[in-house]
Amino acid sequence: MMEILLIMIILFAGSFIQGISGFGFGLFAMALLPFLFTVKESSLLVIALALVTSVTIMLKFRKHIDYKSLTYILSAAIAGRIGAFFILNTFGEEEIMKRILGAVLILMVIYIFMKKEKKDPALAEKKWLPISLGFFGGIVGGVFAVGGPFFVFYFLLLLKDKYAYTATLQATFVTTSLLTVTIHLFNGDLGGTFIWYFLAGAVSVIAGSNLGMHYFSHLSSEKIKVAAGILIALAGINLILFN
Repeated sequence: MMEILLIMIILFAGSFIQGISGFGFGLFAMALLPFLFTVKESSLLVIALALVTSVTIMLKFRKHIDYKSLTYILSAAIAGRIGAFFILNTFGEEEIMKRILGAVLILMVIYIFMKKEKKDPALAEKKWLPISLGFFGGIVGGVFAVGGPFFVFYFLLLLKDKYAYTATLQATFVTTSLLTVTIHLFNGDLGGTFIWYFLAGAVSVIAGSNLGMHYFSHLSSEKIKVAAGILIALAGINLILFN
């Protein structure tokens, strides 16, 4: 009971941060859940819950999806997610994966704080870019549930309209997350207590994200982003050094 409560608090906090600042739910949750579970268990729970959030947002903005921009990056991401299945299934229970996750978390935080939003359709239309970003985003997202920045970078370059950006990005998350959940479901990885963690987590995610959006105009999203980034970086260091 105490474990489920702690998980709900972590997921609630992560979704609250995303609701108020746009900061990654997956990054925050994956910084803390591996202290309770293996990387495999943590990733599958976060991916399944992120699917719920992404479907909700995608349905709201579905008319703005830019299907043309999905061709290369989504194809590569699907290939990456299939590869990620074998990696997670083979090494997901190993302790070394937590140290690798720690390094990935630190790199993601550095990227988020250093990135500058810009539009460059000429660069984005080069085929090698969406293929490489999609594949590595699929791998990292399927193994560690934190592959979002790869897709964010590409769609920020390509799409000028913020609604098209949001809708197309969520369509990518929905497709790749659904693929991962489906493969692992048929592989028997989502049985046992997973459903109870998922249901409890869904309640936390819905409540946290809605509360975050409610306080969006009242709290400083930048300060929350910095605080969350520091916490994630510290958790990453802890996973590397003291796991």
